Amino acid sequence: MRLRELIRLRRERRKRQFRAFRKRRELTSVVDRSAQIKPKDILVFATLRNERIRLPYFLRYYREMGIQHFVIVDNASDDGSREYLADQSDVTLWTTAASYKASRYGIDWMNWLLRKYGHGHWTLTVDPDEFFVYPFCDTRPISALTDWLDTYEVRSFSAFLLDMYPKGPIDAFPYSEGQNPFEIACWFDPGNYMISKNEYFHNLWIQGGPRARMFFADDPESAPSLNKIPLVKWDRSYIYASSTHMLLPRGLNVVYDDWGGEKASGCLLHAKFLSPLTEKVTEELERRQHYAGSREYKAYFQELSNEPDLWCKWSEKYINWRQLEIHGLISKGNWA
Repeated sequence: MRLRELIRLRRERRKRQFRAFRKRRELTSVVDRSAQIKPKDILVFATLRNERIRLPYFLRYYREMGIQHFVIVDNASDDGSREYLADQSDVTLWTTAASYKASRYGIDWMNWLLRKYGHGHWTLTVDPDEFFVYPFCDTRPISALTDWLDTYEVRSFSAFLLDMYPKGPIDAFPYSEGQNPFEIACWFDPGNYMISKNEYFHNLWIQGGPRARMFFADDPESAPSLNKIPLVKWDRSYIYASSTHMLLPRGLNVVYDDWGGEKASGCLLHAKFLSPLTEKVTEELERRQHYAGSREYKAYFQELSNEPDLWCKWSEKYINWRQLEIHGLISKGNWA
């Protein structure tokens, strides 16, 4: 039975690799600065559409962390995102007008570019509203983390997707270009999370938080998943199987300790709940390019008309990574 399962997983990985190979034809190079990439550079990979207002802070945040190069796919933006990114000296930019949904929500494009540029590098695959936080990130660059992971031959590093939100109606606080989003969306749920194990892929499945209690209160099991494995020492044989939730080979998904201890882990501070969210939700509903018939965006649209306040009496204001460690949302493991 185990042998059959392993054969099936290998076939599935090859199938997904072939999909990514075919989908490369949908991508057109805008500017290729990959010749600048050095052997030890840590790279960020992202797919986006119409995120111009977020880009200055997103790039600055990761540059200050120690990221040396960005590989980005622009999915037919019409707000100036492509032009802005093309002018950035550390960005290799691709564009496509093809279906985000048909590319398995952009992951086929990412898998191809990870294979093309990421082999042998530590790679961080994130969305423009996701900001990586790891133990000691306030005093140590990301290279300190990856050096430590290399020392212990760890190939993948998990991050809990932590939804951040303002106190009050979401659209009541205008976001300005270049602004730190967590000056506005500075609150989070310290608890209220459900964890299970995917027996096939061996990854943990996490749900809950403000999206479950506000937008999926009647069906919390349909709430978006919060488990991510964004940081990987990439090899051309690897593949993301479903967004950044899980990988193949599935050994990369075992980012937790079964023996009662804790492996080091991080968080992705998720700045989704910022103005102009209503405008973004309306656009995405019209495009119908998201998972499960855009179920998540339908739930947002239904509640946003009521100007919801995600803040509640259990909400906690974000201070730093040590606060997240106290709540068990991040762990330094045996990294000291």
